[in-house]
Amino acid sequence: MTKRMPAVAGSFYPANRTELKDMVEGFIPKNVERQRAFGVISPHAGYVYSGAVAGKTFAQVEIPKQCIVLAPNHTGYGSKAAIMTDGAWMTPIGDVPVDSTIANKLLSKCSIIKNDSTAHIAEHSLEVQLPFMLTLQPELTIVPICLSHLRVSECKEIGEAIADLIRSEEKDILVVASSDMNHYESQKRTEKKDNLAIEQVLKMDPEGLINTCSENGITMCGVIPTAVMLFAARKLGKKNAKLIAHQTSGDISGDYDAVVGYAGIIVW
Repeated sequence: MTKRMPAVAGSFYPANRTELKDMVEGFIPKNVERQRAFGVISPHAGYVYSGAVAGKTFAQVEIPKQCIVLAPNHTGYGSKAAIMTDGAWMTPIGDVPVDSTIANKLLSKCSIIKNDSTAHIAEHSLEVQLPFMLTLQPELTIVPICLSHLRVSECKEIGEAIADLIRSEEKDILVVASSDMNHYESQKRTEKKDNLAIEQVLKMDPEGLINTCSENGITMCGVIPTAVMLFAARKLGKKNAKLIAHQTSGDISGDYDAVVGYAGIIVW
């Protein structure tokens, strides 16, 4: 069995089990009514910066046992659409098995997706979602997919393959898109750019999101995973999206000259 070891434990979040558990639970609001959802957009920075947004977002969702997690490829390693079909992801608070059955079904449905674990080895953007998800769903299993630069048509093809898979399974499968928002501009410019991108997500418009980010120089690193999730949602007739939280690194650090934006959004 392939064991995917943590790449950023001790840097993005605590490597100590107790410290991590306490931190994650501290970010998750208590007594929040959870809703069934199709998709979630959650940030993936160091927890001190984006953990509050991630915690507020996941707290409002009923997380099923099976989740497809779509993450951007920051490292450049591996295939442009890389899936792991077996093994488990290690975290300081427990292991998260790969759902081999679902992963292999999706692999067979879409020729763009390749069975490739190398894209995942050093990539942080999927890893940092897992402690939140595992805390709220102790029986969590995942289908991990790392996405690099893709054409709109390829995003649509992958998204619709995910939709077909979910429809055929006839069970709750949550699709999580990992994304930070605009990077390293002033608070004012980042808030403006983030709002442009968020508007397209709330309109459930994946083409509009990709075009808006391109035309306005919005450095939303998870634009591709988010678009794929929205294409899947649209094919399954999902029409609703809600912004749960939005803030920037400047809101934490006090440095508003070069910030990164973080948004949490639920789709159903």
